[in-house]
Amino acid sequence: MLTGIHILMTYKCNLECDHCFLYSGPNAQGTMTLPQIRCVLDESRKINSVEWIYFEGGEPFLFYPSMLEGIRLARNMGFKVGVVTNAYGAISEDDAEVWLRPLADIGVAYLSISDDSFHYGEGDNPAKRGLAAARKLGIPTAPICIQKPLVESMPGQGQGQDKGNPVIGGGAMFRGRAVEKLTSDLPRRPGCEFIKCPHEDLQSPSRVHVDCYGHVHLCQGLSMGNMWQCPLSKLVLEYEADLHPVCGPLTKGGPALLAKQYDVDIEGEYVDECHFCYLTRRTLVDRFPKYLAPRQVYGLKEK
Repeated sequence: MLTGIHILMTYKCNLECDHCFLYSGPNAQGTMTLPQIRCVLDESRKINSVEWIYFEGGEPFLFYPSMLEGIRLARNMGFKVGVVTNAYGAISEDDAEVWLRPLADIGVAYLSISDDSFHYGEGDNPAKRGLAAARKLGIPTAPICIQKPLVESMPGQGQGQDKGNPVIGGGAMFRGRAVEKLTSDLPRRPGCEFIKCPHEDLQSPSRVHVDCYGHVHLCQGLSMGNMWQCPLSKLVLEYEADLHPVCGPLTKGGPALLAKQYDVDIEGEYVDECHFCYLTRRTLVDRFPKYLAPRQVYGLKEK
């Protein structure tokens, strides 16, 4: 049951983190306009199960006035609203409070702030100031802490289902820029071992992400369809994973079946399911441009 619509306010970000699965950065293109936000919210209201609207990016605070108006519109429609940010504007305690007070006044229900080594150094930083200001203002908040991947245990050291396979900690997902930047020194396994998607419920998703190009992401770069071509409420109503050319194989046999079904031959081994799935999907972007988009999420230039 779909309960959340996450608006990708922008792909642009003031930072360019190694772990970013959207390839966000200062030069990334694509930002929601207010008319587009209104359309997403109107369509979300037609989906009776949707309770939450999230604003995220990239860095949504780069387009603060439009984000704030979008939050107001969503709250007026009765949605709970969440926001994800790196809190770059919290350059002092006073700045942090002024920056976040409008969100408290509107009634933002949850604020997630990235506070880790990918974003900032140790000690005092904008994220910590943002977290403190949010708590002071009464906004429910928590940090997002992703660390550089590390091997927590090797074959024979784990327990239960992890026994025999390396366990990678740190919380990074091996999609997007993380595949380029973070996989080089990690242990790998043959692709034939990855027979399921352990992170996304592609059969019955609880949330989707929508970007300014209209792509309705089930996973970053894996689209249900385009809401500028078919209304979001209709896309959700008619979605069947088994009939989707990419989700179908993934739900039946994971990345291994996706690669086999479309004769994708990528030499080498892979860190985990996301790593294999992402590389397989990237080879299929031109074959399924409607469902594997936008190209920039795969580190590819737009045509």
